[in-house]
Amino acid sequence: MAAPQEAHQEEHESFIKTPKQLAWIMLLAFVVPVLGMIMLAQLVYTASRGASDQASLADEAVRARIRPVAWEALQVTATAPTPGSAVARSGEEVYKSACAACHGAGVAGAPKFGDKAAWAPHIKQGLDALTHNAINGIRGMPARGGNQSLSDFEVARAVVYMANAGGASFKEPAAPAAAAAAAPPSKRSERSGEEIIKAACGSCHYTGEGGAPKIGDKAAWSTRISAGLDTVIASAIKGHGGMPARGGIADLTDPEVKKAIVYMFNSAGAKEIPSASATAAVAVAAAAAGATAAPAAADAGKGKATYDQVCMACHMTGAAGAPKLGDKDAWGPRIKAGTDTLYQAVINGKGAMPAKGGRADVSDADVKAAVDYMVAAAK
Repeated sequence: MAAPQEAHQEEHESFIKTPKQLAWIMLLAFVVPVLGMIMLAQLVYTASRGASDQASLADEAVRARIRPVAWEALQVTATAPTPGSAVARSGEEVYKSACAACHGAGVAGAPKFGDKAAWAPHIKQGLDALTHNAINGIRGMPARGGNQSLSDFEVARAVVYMANAGGASFKEPAAPAAAAAAAPPSKRSERSGEEIIKAACGSCHYTGEGGAPKIGDKAAWSTRISAGLDTVIASAIKGHGGMPARGGIADLTDPEVKKAIVYMFNSAGAKEIPSASATAAVAVAAAAAGATAAPAAADAGKGKATYDQVCMACHMTGAAGAPKLGDKDAWGPRIKAGTDTLYQAVINGKGAMPAKGGRADVSDADVKAAVDYMVAAAK
């Protein structure tokens, strides 16, 4: 009888046998509910974020988060002064708003601010050539640093500011007279041959860049002089090889193109052609180039502006297989495909080229004007 009684007694004994065990049981009785409450709160919080997370993953939000810093730096702010405004921005202000994104870090080969070794070869080109390149764009650098609100005067100020920080001693450019700045191009005095060279042609013909015959180099110019003024004028108006139409300056008039060529001919030892003959040569060249009335010139200006802002980075250098501006062989098969086909390829994207060159904010009309500009340069 003793054994069954002992077994019955053990069944009713508690598993807590020591004070230490009792302390652990009390602690767990407090901690476990608290942990459960925390996990429940976390579950509720995670669920509440679901909708907002989905919104944050929308296409526009993702594009905004991954947009390059340089793109933001190149945008024109709503409060930025416009060309012709009463207060022109200083060189430092222009540099910070339009140039620092690339020149601050040396992006795409841009000479870094204050790097004298990098700036030395650029400074040798002279202030006029540097300013021309900054206004019109060159290689990977878009026209006016991508900020079309900058006036020529403000761009020149920025060039002086950066060049002087890189070892130059350029003088601050004089502010343009208000009346001259406001006058439409058609009413301004026609530029001389030398002025046109400094504004449009010098960036290549002073240095020989891209195989351009250097000014004053008689050997390089002799074959061109032998070809005759008519032929050279036609080539300059239409574009030839690596040289874009009208030297890349759409607002150059035919007489101004002629003056520039005569100036370079004379610098290489040729004799100036009488004005009547030169005028006739310009007329023949204009007809050969398919010169049109003022609306066509306006479209060409719009096309060049879009090219400078959107297309130049690839089509000036041939990056990613893009046909270089003025390269007739590369553009030939594309031109044969038809203008409409080219339009659609650029608007919708093709191969390595994104839709509208990666600029969704550019209108279809501006894209077509840029295509027309590049096609004209290859004919």
